[in-house]
Amino acid sequence: MLPSGGWVESEIMRRIDLKKVSVARSDTIRNINRQIVLNYVRERAPISRAEIAQETALQRSTISLIVDELKTQGLIEEFEGESTGGRPPTLLRLRAADAVAIGVDLSTKNTIVAASDLAGRVLEQEEFVTDPSSKVTLERIIESSRKLIKKGVEIEGVGISIPGLVDSETGNALFVPRFKWRDWAVAEEVSVATGLPVKVDNDANALALAELWFGRPEVREVRDFIMILVEEGLGTGIVFDGQVYHGVVGAAGEFGHMIIGTNAPVACASGSRECWEAFASERAALGRYANICGRSEADPGITFEQIMDRALSGESVAKAALFETAHYLGIGISNLIKGLSPEAVIVGGQIARVWPLIADDLRRAVDENSLCRGLPSATIIASSLGANPRLMGALSLVLASKFASKVPA
Repeated sequence: MLPSGGWVESEIMRRIDLKKVSVARSDTIRNINRQIVLNYVRERAPISRAEIAQETALQRSTISLIVDELKTQGLIEEFEGESTGGRPPTLLRLRAADAVAIGVDLSTKNTIVAASDLAGRVLEQEEFVTDPSSKVTLERIIESSRKLIKKGVEIEGVGISIPGLVDSETGNALFVPRFKWRDWAVAEEVSVATGLPVKVDNDANALALAELWFGRPEVREVRDFIMILVEEGLGTGIVFDGQVYHGVVGAAGEFGHMIIGTNAPVACASGSRECWEAFASERAALGRYANICGRSEADPGITFEQIMDRALSGESVAKAALFETAHYLGIGISNLIKGLSPEAVIVGGQIARVWPLIADDLRRAVDENSLCRGLPSATIIASSLGANPRLMGALSLVLASKFASKVPA
């Protein structure tokens, strides 16, 4: 707890990586101040120069220089606020008139290619069925991206989220289980075709990044959290100290394949019936629904969305399938809390739509399996990134770089 009226100072002991180190330049402080001002505008708009100066303790002249620079770069704009009797105040906000980023949400079923403004608002998008051939899917991605590029002269980059193992440094998709794609140099191929820089990451990592920068305010203040993406499979994105943790070649966060039981209702992507994914994914809920109905396998015509609809309308079988799925989600989350001690756990995917229905069962399972009494508990909440959080994740791969401080390692 902080002393009343005072500060607690802490020193972070971080070893310098000499392979990646870059010497601090004279403009480092200016760059940090620039990002501070930009983020105040992003999070507090509409806001005046005077308010930023008051909250940051930066000189008014410094604020003015930075604001003029950000205006010249097309990142923010000024407008007249409402008058309260005197001269109308001049306020600042993000410039949101033009597309600045392209996001590609490549999922196991459909692929969405969209253009957004600086605030992440989608301006235009195209959608098509994801082809089992990576070559065909790539051609469609490039075709849709080029159309959007022609319409938006301000576009600065392309972000692609992929449901598989991705080396985010090289932009290579190492393995996409659903389609058995391996060693796909997707970033390089899209970059060559579009002439834009391309950033690629695993879908759960991209979603974690979106939560960090564009999620609800209470999440944006959290430095350590875990993002659980519940879909056909189950992925996790880990944020440590405000950074997405990738591990070696992007392999961190494959908790969907940790063992939590036996005889799950379905097999995971690797064929196991012992993995967390096999117990807590959308496919697990579908398999559970079929079992409760007395069938050996789910009706191929029913979708997870329909099960949610039926549960929300009161159907007992659908509710039972979701409650049991939430129970196993909670078991897995309890293991992550014990191992990583995050401040928060965020659950995303379509399942967030039934959060009021399943939250109690999920939290109960977490509590029942939290054997280490006395340890800090994590806040467990549903994602608030809207109808298509994966697309927001893809866009964030480009947009987050506009707001993050570029300081030496």
